[in-house]
Amino acid sequence: MSDSIDFYLEGLEQLPAVIEQGEDEQEKFARQLMELFQLKHFYESAIQVVRTHLSILDEEFNVKFQRNPIHNIESRVKSAESIVGKLQKKGLPISTESARKNLLDIAGIRVTCYYISDIYELANMLTRRDDFVLVKQKDYIQNPKPSGYRSLHMIINVPVHLASRKAYAPVEIQIRTIAMDFWASLEHQLRYKTDAKLTDEISEELRECAERIAETDIKMQKLFMEINEL
Repeated sequence: MSDSIDFYLEGLEQLPAVIEQGEDEQEKFARQLMELFQLKHFYESAIQVVRTHLSILDEEFNVKFQRNPIHNIESRVKSAESIVGKLQKKGLPISTESARKNLLDIAGIRVTCYYISDIYELANMLTRRDDFVLVKQKDYIQNPKPSGYRSLHMIINVPVHLASRKAYAPVEIQIRTIAMDFWASLEHQLRYKTDAKLTDEISEELRECAERIAETDIKMQKLFMEINEL
């Protein structure tokens, strides 16, 4: 019986085969399955902490400025298949303990905002919370990826209050405008969800689309600022 997090994917479908292998393997399977459920619960709890805080910030912003900066919030916990693949790619042991120690993006949140300025305001508000610890930040808005991808990425350690203790979990937060998200979603679908390999010409066209969308984003930001000054 492997120690792989693949139990999360196969779940109880493995149980009949495990039963045939004897009590030791049954106990081992049950222990590993419980560890996986606990891991999932831990990161889902961390996501809930951040989502709740973002909702509070959004409402506070609305009270002060009569508008909400957040358009949408999406979240996910990496699948076991993705976790295993990333650990294998890094040459690390395949276990829940290894995942918790070495992977910073098991829990992820994507926040879409209306304007570029909202992105940085939200990021500042998140880092001002005393028990949120900024681990890493990458600004792909000021420094876009070669593909044209734009977004602000943050990894923040957030407190999770469990029944017996408090523990910190890293949560990857991506903050982008609606326009940035529009491009990123379609680019991802074209690049990874189709069987055809994208040519250099198509990749360049996608990058040019990103540039045009970024220019529109900047224009919308300027219009927003001009209207507020009236």
